[in-house]
Amino acid sequence: MLTPTDIARVRASFERIAPVRDSVADLFYYRLFRIAPQLRPLFPDELSDQKRKLMQMMATAVASLGNLEQIVPAVMALGARHAGYGVTTEHYAIVGEALLWTLEHGLGDEFTPDVRAAWVKVYTLLATTMQAGAAELSELRAAE
Repeated sequence: MLTPTDIARVRASFERIAPVRDSVADLFYYRLFRIAPQLRPLFPDELSDQKRKLMQMMATAVASLGNLEQIVPAVMALGARHAGYGVTTEHYAIVGEALLWTLEHGLGDEFTPDVRAAWVKVYTLLATTMQAGAAELSELRAAE
């Protein structure tokens, strides 16, 4: 469960990296493909749009942390779309690892253990919701 303190930590740390979102997105995809080169074919050759979408999705999620029910349908739909692209449950842990690495490098000393723990909670919640959306899609397809 996210606490008000968790939400404040995530929002404050995101505000610190938002002005350099292009660099943050570059770092994220650099790390993701470094630790999981097998994921590169799941993405377009040109990553500009993908990087912009990543940072927009993060901004929306961070802004909605106080009212998560508002974005659950969109996050579930995102998970269903990702399943259609070939994303599997195992990929979520890899993406989480790349995200935390990116935040650590983007925030430096400000990425304290408490800030890290708050981001882990947020990412876990979002990833679980996306996976629920993927599972729902899978169940619908199986019922056809």
